Amino acid sequence: MLLKLALLEDIKSGKVDVIFRRWNRPTVKPGGTLKTKLGLLSIKSITDMSADDVTDADAKRAGFKDVPDFRKWLDTMKEGNLFQRIEVAFED
Repeated sequence: MLLKLALLEDIKSGKVDVIFRRWNRPTVKPGGTLKTKLGLLSIKSITDMSADDVTDADAKRAGFKDVPDFRKWLDTMKEGNLFQRIEVAFED
């Protein structure tokens, strides 16, 4: 899972603790970690869901202004048959 540096910085600062991914095959699992430029990212939980189920609260936790802002971002992402909500945090 590739994450942009700006997103990693927002996660590290605590502004973001949820990310969304649409893919054909997940590359992370709950309880796992991901080595990034800013340190070790912990995958707290993963929930399979529909993009239509994203709430304003989830969109804001992911760094978006609201659901329409999230939708604009989603429209730029590659297609995939699996959509997941992933809770993340950097390890100390």
